Amino acid sequence: MTASTTAGAAALIREALEAYGDDPAAVEALHVYARRLAEPLRIAVAGMVKAGKSTLLNAIIGEEIAPTDTGECTRIVTWYRHGHTPRITLHPTRGEPRALPLKRVDGRLVFVLDGVRADEVERLDVEWPAPALRAMTLIDTPGIASVSQDVSARSVRFLTPEDSPSEADAVIYLMRHKHASDLRFLESFRDTGAGRSGTVNAIAVLSRADEVGAGRIDSLLSAGNIAERYSRDPNLRKLALGVVPVAGLLAQSARTLRQPDFEALRVLATLDRAARERMMLSADRFRRSTEPAGLTEEARASLLARYGLFGIRLAVVLIRNGFPEPTPLAHELVRRSGLDPLLDVLDRQFQARAEALKARTALVAVENLMANRPRQGTENLAAALERLQANGHEFRELRLLAALRTTGVELAPELAAEAERLIGGQGAAAHLRLGLPPGCGPQALAEEARRCLTRWRAAAESPLTARSAGEACRVVIRSCEGMLADCANSDRQAQSA
Repeated sequence: MTASTTAGAAALIREALEAYGDDPAAVEALHVYARRLAEPLRIAVAGMVKAGKSTLLNAIIGEEIAPTDTGECTRIVTWYRHGHTPRITLHPTRGEPRALPLKRVDGRLVFVLDGVRADEVERLDVEWPAPALRAMTLIDTPGIASVSQDVSARSVRFLTPEDSPSEADAVIYLMRHKHASDLRFLESFRDTGAGRSGTVNAIAVLSRADEVGAGRIDSLLSAGNIAERYSRDPNLRKLALGVVPVAGLLAQSARTLRQPDFEALRVLATLDRAARERMMLSADRFRRSTEPAGLTEEARASLLARYGLFGIRLAVVLIRNGFPEPTPLAHELVRRSGLDPLLDVLDRQFQARAEALKARTALVAVENLMANRPRQGTENLAAALERLQANGHEFRELRLLAALRTTGVELAPELAAEAERLIGGQGAAAHLRLGLPPGCGPQALAEEARRCLTRWRAAAESPLTARSAGEACRVVIRSCEGMLADCANSDRQAQSA
């Protein structure tokens, strides 16, 4: 299904290039959107100041390449793309782009702006050979609701431009608590051109989740309960696909676990439980403690900066309970940080729909071009745009998903919940749509898809189903038919192999 959607968007851009061939600005913009169709999905990381955006970005990438301090670079929109050779390019607001030197301090990448002020920089482009960046381009944005109105405005302009699609296809939005400003931003992102395609382009993250329980070892459990409550909030539910709790600092440090960290944690694990609990009553007490003798104050400060009290407590408990080696410990810390569920959501909701999200951005670009620069002779282009918007099934799914989560559809509650699942509200993969466990073969998937198809055809024909729900039923039926066709193709391929 996605191949035809992408091809349709590409054909639409080619037709627009013919119609606007004498308009250099329009041609340049259309070429940009054509390239976006071939690029990885663009995912912006947004949130208020000190929400932990750069830390989470480092955790997703698996390397410490995004600055996490409060310096000039955190006030600049920074793109992280895959590249075979590390490279940093500064794009000034005026003048030509220029390469910046690559510099690392204590293992971290440091951006040297050579005297250029943040307000003189349009963006930084970082190319890095990280496997995670092959499938997505990550965009680190300055804090929203910053004390500096200029810093906040820079993020808002980038993510929610007034007269063009957002530069991002999707957003990971970090929040420490649910504030009105969080809802306002998510609402404005949904109201941009790209956002009008539905709610599948935003995921909320309850960041710094380890701080919810004051660093206790069960902090993530408490954060999980809060995230679950937030995800059921009707005001947030219509703006984001879900809320995932993540201890970003722990995730970042676990993904980049160093041997000195492990040695220091192993020394701490030699203390008995009572002594450990006394020294970890507060960060200050831990830093000033004299136990154990083999741990310097510098090592303690480094552990606190990299893991926090929650991460230190958890790592020590794990070392004492079956994780005495660095690699297994790092993997378990990542799992416990909440990063794995977030990556799973990104894969199910964003990557599985990447082509549809990118195609939607291209369609909005053409729609805006025609609205802002109307001209004669574009009737065929307008008709082609309307056909794609109306007939592209992925777009119909996104519109229905938006309706189910906002204005509602006149369906019984159990049918509405099933419709949301079948059109990909919990993930675009067939087993997620059908509510089956992963690893199901084509036959099991086809049987369940057939049962769903029969049920929804009956619902569409039932006199008890409101007439206004007819379009929703047709979208769900088409989704079931698509899954059946995919299962048949998979079965044929398996037989011919």
